[in-house]
Amino acid sequence: MGNDIESIAQTRNRVSEDGGSLKAPTKVGRQELADIIPPHDSYEGKHRFDPHATWTEAEERRVVRKIDWLLLSWLCVMMFGLQLDRGNVSNALSDLLAFMSAEFPVQLLTKRYGFKKVLPTLMLGWGVVSWAQAWQHDRASYYVCRALIGGFEGGFIPGVILFSTYFYKSKELAMRLAAFWSTLNVARVISALLAAGILEMRGIHGKPGWFWLFLLEGLLTVVLGAISFVWLPQSPTSTKTLLWRKGWFTEREEVIVVNRILRDDPAKGLTNIHEPARWKDIREAWSDKSMWGLYLIGLIAYIPASPVQGYLTLTLKRIGFSTFNSNMLTVPSAFLQILTMLALAYSSDYFNERTLHIVFGELWIMPLLIALLTLPDGGREWGRFTLITLVSGYPYFHPLVSSWISENTFDVKKRAITAATYNVIVQIGSLVGSQIYRKWDGPYYKTGNKVLVAICALSLVVMVVQRWTLVRLNKEKEKKWSAMSSEEKLAYQADVASREGEGNKRLDFRFAT
Repeated sequence: MGNDIESIAQTRNRVSEDGGSLKAPTKVGRQELADIIPPHDSYEGKHRFDPHATWTEAEERRVVRKIDWLLLSWLCVMMFGLQLDRGNVSNALSDLLAFMSAEFPVQLLTKRYGFKKVLPTLMLGWGVVSWAQAWQHDRASYYVCRALIGGFEGGFIPGVILFSTYFYKSKELAMRLAAFWSTLNVARVISALLAAGILEMRGIHGKPGWFWLFLLEGLLTVVLGAISFVWLPQSPTSTKTLLWRKGWFTEREEVIVVNRILRDDPAKGLTNIHEPARWKDIREAWSDKSMWGLYLIGLIAYIPASPVQGYLTLTLKRIGFSTFNSNMLTVPSAFLQILTMLALAYSSDYFNERTLHIVFGELWIMPLLIALLTLPDGGREWGRFTLITLVSGYPYFHPLVSSWISENTFDVKKRAITAATYNVIVQIGSLVGSQIYRKWDGPYYKTGNKVLVAICALSLVVMVVQRWTLVRLNKEKEKKWSAMSSEEKLAYQADVASREGEGNKRLDFRFAT
């Protein structure tokens, strides 16, 4: 062991002396882990691993821009296709239940067969069913179609998030996830415009307008899914497809892509991208107490805004606008949310901080809900519209929490399960939120808004407690780590086999807060 420790120390010194490429880690111990833990032989990027590789910041920026253009942009297009088919009719309960039921099986399939095969297959599946809805003829066929669409869409978003982690560092992830959810807002507006135009096709060949809506939107999604098969890469070092005969990256760029990711998060090199998740990974994801607070945030934190967003069109109709114009006047709230969400994600990545940013997002909502409560009944509909628009345009921090969960999980297979778990819990929260505004409480929903203010306050308490929990865990680890001698620390890190199953419980791993 003594010779191994000396070798590790010498390797670390050599890497540190190379300068430039070794930036300050986002978590205590990550750089040390990257210095001593080489990727497994099964890791798909092992042939590009080089602990002594260096590169300039300009080179790294060019690589990240290329990833943004080739990967991020197309994943956003796929997210557009997701919202297109989700938005053409209101989600039924059968849709939501099937969506949640598919989350975990899809993640297991993704880990087994890869993102390149599973994500486009899901897209083709819901596109074909959406297209087939054009021929639905009764209530039963409607519910069957919605359930099938929900089943194919379930697991898609966690899959997109997990796939992104193979290309982006932790500090880059929140901003990219915000771009995905911004796409959903853009798609919401565009789908409303498309629906308004396509529905005017009613009567062509004796078909109703909704026939053409389902037919054309389904066909568009199928086309996007087919292109995705030949666009998406297998992994950062396997990017050759029918569209990209030479691949996305040069050999030099592949070295940068692989080593910058491993130095940020060495756990990504400990498994193959196709290595299947096991029951052990599911058990560890669900029993990890450091994640429970984040799951609870996913359950309750988005509820305060969701009923208000649905109330916006009702306010506009009460003012006297038509259904079409009411839908168009939801655009300001969608545009506002894109701006606030991207700004919040950028700030979170820039300052490398999560809790205070999601607290800001929740605090945005509370005074507006209180203002709705104190606004007198009758009249003042434009004032009510302004308040509801501001609530609906709040800085949606779902991308931040998703990124937070990813960087605090450590283990890649466990990360797939935690992402799916969180997404299912968010959907359950959405279902709860849809039940808060009751018909007897309308049209101003005073009781419902009181409930939303209470949930908002509870969310803030949970966020503060979650931060306190993670800070306490970090202090406990630091106390044990500081009590160890330098040789003991090196021995601890050198014992890779024993440490492999510890994940985020490692003494040299620090939770992001």
